[in-house]
Amino acid sequence: MNFIKKNLSNILFVGFIIFLFTPYGLPVRAVLIRGVSMVTTRVFSLEKDANEQVVLDSYQWDLIDEEGNRVPFESFKERIVLVNFWATWCPPCVAEMPGLQDLYDRYGDEISFVFVTNDKKQRVLDFMKNKNYSFPVYFEVSRPPAPMTSKSLPSTYIIDQSGKVVVEKVGAADWNSPKVHRLLESLLQ
Repeated sequence: MNFIKKNLSNILFVGFIIFLFTPYGLPVRAVLIRGVSMVTTRVFSLEKDANEQVVLDSYQWDLIDEEGNRVPFESFKERIVLVNFWATWCPPCVAEMPGLQDLYDRYGDEISFVFVTNDKKQRVLDFMKNKNYSFPVYFEVSRPPAPMTSKSLPSTYIIDQSGKVVVEKVGAADWNSPKVHRLLESLLQ
């Protein structure tokens, strides 16, 4: 017992380091981030003001799907599209994935979902299988259109049928919230 009392600060410090800097802490960080993102999504607006919304001037962007097929982003033109940039090693990305999967399950027939990663293909496939995710994953061949460039992960964009970027969110969010559902329902009308 004296050993624990004497070394409590060292034990806590080592635990903190393990939590922050090793894969063992990833699930815990993801849960904490998921909780924070649920609160912030309800408090802050996701939708951009009409005067801040930009229209994609080009759909020139080449992607490759999980089977290795080339998919031009132009094939999503005139549809509502949710584009999410993510990585398997990114705790905020992992945190928001359950909500994005739920959103895909609900709107996957009406909205195009484009989940883009630059991770190694096998790592992504293993991640998807282990988590039972079924949303479509793409790998970049070329750079995305200018309005969808961010150096932060996750980054999510919702584009309406006219090519207008109505949502630009950097960081984790609760994508299966009533606020997002209302937005998507209004775009679908």
